[in-house]
Amino acid sequence: MKRVSFVAGNWKMNTSRSTAIDLARGVVRGAMSGVDIGVAPPFVYLDAVGAAVAGSTVKLGAQDVYIEKNGAFTGEISIEMLKDLSVSFVLAGHSERRHVLGEKPELVSKKAQTIYAAGLTLVHCVGETLAQRDANQTFDVVRTQLGELGAWVTDPQRLVIAYEPVWAIGTGRNATDAQAQEVHAFIRQTLAKTYSQDLADRVRIQYGGSLKPDNAKALLSQPDVDGGLIGGASLKAESFLAIAAAAVAAAR
Repeated sequence: MKRVSFVAGNWKMNTSRSTAIDLARGVVRGAMSGVDIGVAPPFVYLDAVGAAVAGSTVKLGAQDVYIEKNGAFTGEISIEMLKDLSVSFVLAGHSERRHVLGEKPELVSKKAQTIYAAGLTLVHCVGETLAQRDANQTFDVVRTQLGELGAWVTDPQRLVIAYEPVWAIGTGRNATDAQAQEVHAFIRQTLAKTYSQDLADRVRIQYGGSLKPDNAKALLSQPDVDGGLIGGASLKAESFLAIAAAAVAAAR
């Protein structure tokens, strides 16, 4: 089934206000047809970046969200606040939230449901550590993390799965084309068993993990790879847009 690739930049804890605006403007200037493009800046720059991408095809995303709508939750950001800034997609379960900041599966699941229930696009991140891969536990880990989604998932257009092998994030080490495709195919098969083949065929599955311009076309040409969740390479408009262009070329 034909799926339009989604290439999203996760800026993590990087940029200043001025560099974030410049980066967003650079992405807008170079945005192309044939691929969906999004940027997820730090919370404090969402308003400024939102203004920079307003009126363009570039989607505004957030890196995280809290599960409550409002209240005494110091330091947290609610889904209502994100909607107020015209955020359209939100990440849940990024490996750094899981492994660096200690988020438990129960919280990831609640965040995922919060995003989806609000009518936004959920980018649900899954992936194994190096120890888990070496122990041949990749499929078990990914299956369990997909289980954080519930029966509330009904619209495949608002669900994106991002497969990010933890051992390939920011390390310069990358999954091979075959390794990425194998896990992406497994994800699609699992979604088909859990929900339906139609939903599985429509959900986009991104690859994340040291995806760069020089390896993008080969990875994005795999039949079950539908774009990328980009970290370091998204911090320069030129390299980020080169990956987006590779997604367009791979679809031809």
